[in-house]
Amino acid sequence: MTTTTAPDVLGQALLAYHRGDSDAQLTVHCDVADGESLLDETLPAAYFFRTLLQMPELERLALDETRGRVLDLGAGAGCHSLELQSRGFEVKAVDVSGGAAQVMTERGVRTVARHDLFDPLPTNELPYDTILLLMNGIGLAGTLDGLDKFLAHARTLLAPGGQILATSSDVRYLYEDEEGALRINLNGPYYGEVRYSMSFNGQTGTTFPWLFVDAALLNDAAETAGYSAEFLGEDDDEQYLVRLTLVG
Repeated sequence: MTTTTAPDVLGQALLAYHRGDSDAQLTVHCDVADGESLLDETLPAAYFFRTLLQMPELERLALDETRGRVLDLGAGAGCHSLELQSRGFEVKAVDVSGGAAQVMTERGVRTVARHDLFDPLPTNELPYDTILLLMNGIGLAGTLDGLDKFLAHARTLLAPGGQILATSSDVRYLYEDEEGALRINLNGPYYGEVRYSMSFNGQTGTTFPWLFVDAALLNDAAETAGYSAEFLGEDDDEQYLVRLTLVG
């Protein structure tokens, strides 16, 4: 029996841009929770390499609110890690993509690891004061059940009084008709649970779940998991930045 490994299309796109292909871009395919297909969208690889001045306001605010030892999850090409390193922070950047990890190392991120956000803290590693989940990073949890699982797991990664700084969005607008009424199946999956895949240079990666969670539901999940939630800002696209702080 032959096992086929799905191509690391994100890593390929980041490496292509890093090697000088300024036009490298991903095609992102998305299915919303009720099975309706959204139009494919393009995502320039350059987006993952943006400088501080190119970052959205919520990301800049998150970097300003960072403290202590930092764990940057879903770090991509390392733009946030590099900015924090320049400010003197000790940062560990993590991504599941091997190509992304290679790019971050070549760009100068000092501590890089390749794994998912549920991996345990190594026995010789100190806990972190800040976990970053930016670029709609809560989505890495995949589902509402995954969010509960991650919040419980994050308690083992954080130092006492540690914080999670994360962004997410309320995507209910995707289900509004022309009159503004919502077309949501209340008996179906949560409307913020979507599925993505990405393509680059004729190759398509594995389909994966992604979570967009509304602020009220996130607040409830955080409280249940033993965190206090402080919403630090919101932009015009319904994206918000939240600080989750361990209680007790």
